[in-house]
Amino acid sequence: MDWLSALIMGIVQGLAEYLPISSSGHLEICRDLLGLELSGAESLEFDVMLHVATVLSTIVVLWHEFKPLCVSFFTFRRDDNFNYVLKILVSCIPVAIVGLFFKDFIEGFFGKGLGIVGICLCVTAALLSFAYFTRTRPQDMRRPGTPGAHSISMLDAFIIGCSQAVAVLPGLSRSGTTIATGILLGDRREEVARFSFLMVIIPIMGEALLDVKKMIGGEAAAVANGEIGWLPMLVGFLASFIVGCIACKWMLNIVKRGKLVWFAAYCLIVGIICIATSF
Repeated sequence: MDWLSALIMGIVQGLAEYLPISSSGHLEICRDLLGLELSGAESLEFDVMLHVATVLSTIVVLWHEFKPLCVSFFTFRRDDNFNYVLKILVSCIPVAIVGLFFKDFIEGFFGKGLGIVGICLCVTAALLSFAYFTRTRPQDMRRPGTPGAHSISMLDAFIIGCSQAVAVLPGLSRSGTTIATGILLGDRREEVARFSFLMVIIPIMGEALLDVKKMIGGEAAAVANGEIGWLPMLVGFLASFIVGCIACKWMLNIVKRGKLVWFAAYCLIVGIICIATSF
C-alpha cells in the first residue's frame, strides 16, 4: 500500500465512521476501487490504526463531556454522569456477546464482494428513512421536569446496543443504525448522536487491544516485516483522525437539524450500484 491509498482510506474511515453511511462498507468499496489486495495481516494492522484514530477523534471532540464521565465513574460519584456510563456499559453487552461468540461468523461476510455491502447499504437507507418519517413518542414529552437528567433510559441503551451489535455487518452503518434506533425510541436527536459516538469507544478500543495482542503474538507478519510501511500507516492515521474530528462535529449538527434522510438517499444509490456491479 502506498501513502496515497492510505490517505484515501483514512479520509473514508474518518468520514464514514460518523456519517450514517457505514465505514466498513465504504472501506470494502475503496479496497475494490483501488485494487488493494491486502493480506489478512496487513488489513489487521491498518484497520487497527484507522479505528484507534477515529476513537481518539471522538474523545477530542467530546472531551468536555468525556472527562466528567470518567471522573464520576472512576471515583464512584453517584451522579448523572455515573449513571450515563452505566448506560454505555449496558449498551456494550450485545456487541460483546456478538464479538465473543459470533466473530468468525461475522468475519465471513467481509471480503465476499460488494453484493452484501450493497444489500446492507439499502437496509441502512430504509432504516434512516423510517426514522425520519416515523415517531414513536413525542420528544418534547420525554421525562419532563427532570433538569440535568439524561433522557436515554437503561432499556433504551440496551436496545440501541442491540442495534449496534447488528450493525457489525459491512454496509450496515453503526452510527446510522444506533441514531435511527434512538430517534425511533423517542430520545432527543442531539443526545442520541452523542450517545452513539461515546458508546462505540469501548468496543473499538477493546477490539483494537485484541488485534494488537494478535499482532504481538505473531499472527500479523506484516508488522514484523513492515509490508505496509510506517509512512502509509502514519498518513492513514492522521487522515482518519483529522477528518474524524471534522465529521464528528458535522454529524452532531446534522442530527440536530434532522437531515438524515439525505444520507438515506445516498446509501440507497450506492447500495444499488454495489448490487448491480456484483453480478
